[in-house]
Amino acid sequence: MTRGPASPVRDRATEGGEALPGLLRILPDRELGVVPALVVLFLIWIVFGIVNPAFLSAENLVNLTLQSAPTGMIALGVVIVLLVGQIDLSVGSVSGLAAAVIGVTTGLHDWPVGVAVLLALSVGVLVGLGYGFCATRLGLPSLVLTLAGLLVLAGLQLRVLGPQGSINLPFESRLVWFAQQGFLPPLIAWALVVGTVAVVAASQWVRRSRRVRAGLPSISLAQFLGRTAALAALLAATVGYLGTARGIGYPVVLFVSLVALVDVALRRTRWGRSVRAVGGDRRSALLAGVAVRRTTVSCFVACSTLAALGGVLAAGRLAAANQGTGGAETYLTAIAAAVIGGTSLFGGRGSAWSALVGVLVITSISSGLTLLDLDTASRYIVTGVVLALALAADTHLRAVPTHPDLASGIRGRGRPWW
Repeated sequence: MTRGPASPVRDRATEGGEALPGLLRILPDRELGVVPALVVLFLIWIVFGIVNPAFLSAENLVNLTLQSAPTGMIALGVVIVLLVGQIDLSVGSVSGLAAAVIGVTTGLHDWPVGVAVLLALSVGVLVGLGYGFCATRLGLPSLVLTLAGLLVLAGLQLRVLGPQGSINLPFESRLVWFAQQGFLPPLIAWALVVGTVAVVAASQWVRRSRRVRAGLPSISLAQFLGRTAALAALLAATVGYLGTARGIGYPVVLFVSLVALVDVALRRTRWGRSVRAVGGDRRSALLAGVAVRRTTVSCFVACSTLAALGGVLAAGRLAAANQGTGGAETYLTAIAAAVIGGTSLFGGRGSAWSALVGVLVITSISSGLTLLDLDTASRYIVTGVVLALALAADTHLRAVPTHPDLASGIRGRGRPWW
């Protein structure tokens, strides 16, 4: 397979590493895309913390993380479908339909929660398969296809809910307990911190050792120690501070675990390499023997399934499913979170961690403005401004080289085929 032009981030990281601030050098090259969003998140927390100290209280941050989990699930699916050069505008309706299925099966018909959740996730799988077939076999543009799907699925959601339009979930339901009252015991939380740091450090060390033995460029010992220490400090500070309130909720653990799993899949598996190849240049990927259609379908399925899971968590958190679940704001927020986190709208560039950082930015804005008693209009305006600033910062960080051949190659790859 003939490799295309090297990405600007890789060139700048390897050829102009001295130009990067010292703190950025401990980050893996693939994670540089989230740097603008991290800076924005840091500034948001500073501003809101100064204006209203209650924003940085442990209790408010616990609520903030719990609010982020359902939307973050949806944003994670959006990241996957954007990486392959497609888009899904119906993720909000998928989550709403899944929530309606949960409401009817557990609230009205007393089904076991496990069976109801599987049925709701199956809805997401079927929707993703339908989108994948229409996009790859019929050649329909995903933008228009999923817009039509948004309307169809919203109508199905209303049909499933019936004339009452709202269904309450039983408070004793395990789903409601999981989404509202389930928190990690402190001992298990600290054990997860130690285990996570050990696994990540061991993985990085093995990778570094292999590259050194092969004579390939690798991170220095100082970088390795810096990354490990930074990860340990971040996890310890998070668990310790949130532990002064209720702690870390099970939905948050599920969300972060899925982000980590998707990140590993995108970086370490053949499927992940295929996703980036298709998103970077579909035609070249096809000529290189990549299963373009199968990869595209799998991304649509993953996106819709994660959207359905987000709807399940939203229903559990609210202990209800209604006509407003998964409304227009949901898909706009999910897509904005993915883009703010550093995922490109043009495919081939982004990270699973984009969903986590992006949704934290948006939820922080919402929480901070709520504490300041500002209305929804202000939240929309501020979110839009932050989205524009994050895109500008990301564009600056990934400035296109001035070499004409390389620049033309990047322009050619930057055009979405949807």
